[in-house]
Amino acid sequence: MVDKVEKIWMDGELVAWDDAKIHVLTHSLHYGLGAFEGIRAYRRADGTTTVFRLQDHMGRLLDSCKLCYMKPRWSNDDLAKACVELLRVNKMDEAYLRPMIYIGEGAMGIYVPDNPIRAFIVAYRWGAYLGHEALASGIRVKISSWARHHISVSLAKAKTMGQYTNSVLAKAEAKLGGYDEAILLDTQGYVSEGSGENIFIVKKGRLVTPPLSSSILEGITRDTILTLAREEGIVVAEDRITRDELYLADEAFFTGTAAEVTPVREVDDRAVGSGKVGPITKRLQARYFDIVKGSDNHHPEWHTRV
Repeated sequence: MVDKVEKIWMDGELVAWDDAKIHVLTHSLHYGLGAFEGIRAYRRADGTTTVFRLQDHMGRLLDSCKLCYMKPRWSNDDLAKACVELLRVNKMDEAYLRPMIYIGEGAMGIYVPDNPIRAFIVAYRWGAYLGHEALASGIRVKISSWARHHISVSLAKAKTMGQYTNSVLAKAEAKLGGYDEAILLDTQGYVSEGSGENIFIVKKGRLVTPPLSSSILEGITRDTILTLAREEGIVVAEDRITRDELYLADEAFFTGTAAEVTPVREVDDRAVGSGKVGPITKRLQARYFDIVKGSDNHHPEWHTRV
């Protein structure tokens, strides 16, 4: 359950939680076209609260809108300021932020060029996405029967509402089978990503993640880990990964704003490496958490102070 806070930002105004409503004929509710983001604000070791990579998230949100022919009336800066204002008014030192831009009510049917483009931002408390034990000990995952969208079928680089349907199905399939999470392959059979996360493997000290051409979302946490790994002197590659390469990996982990850096200890009932969290995963996980909420100040450009 999401704990209620005082205010939600809607179309440029702060409204009471219980008054934040949309009409039943909201176009995006019927046809699934709308863009969203997931962003985290952390309380850091020095007592300050910062939003992690806020401008990058808002840039991706507006890129998703462009891909979907939506023209919001708010700029990157407008939306970023609204996030900070929302955290301040709700007196939140840590939060998960969910901005969404969507097509409002008006005409119905597939093509509605004159319907208003609307937006909201909600902030709520959310701990470890897959649980604190998952961060410490890793998770069991299943390769899904559902494939990631093909680049000729959907906009893989857009974070849009409707195309998460196959993520919902893949996650449900995995959970009903007794696993923690799903991995989706692309339509050519290569490893793509999790239901809501990017994936990395380690083999012989080399860190590998699928390239952007593998129908994956261009993850902001993915980019963060690639940057930190290079700073740590770890050999990094963006290459296709086959199912058997995943099975034979020494280490594997997911990344995402919600998932943060979550180790994978088992895939399809096969232990990943020793079945325990590996040294490179631990090293990058520790560096990531020190960046987002610790005392590592090497990337001030990633932090927006509240």
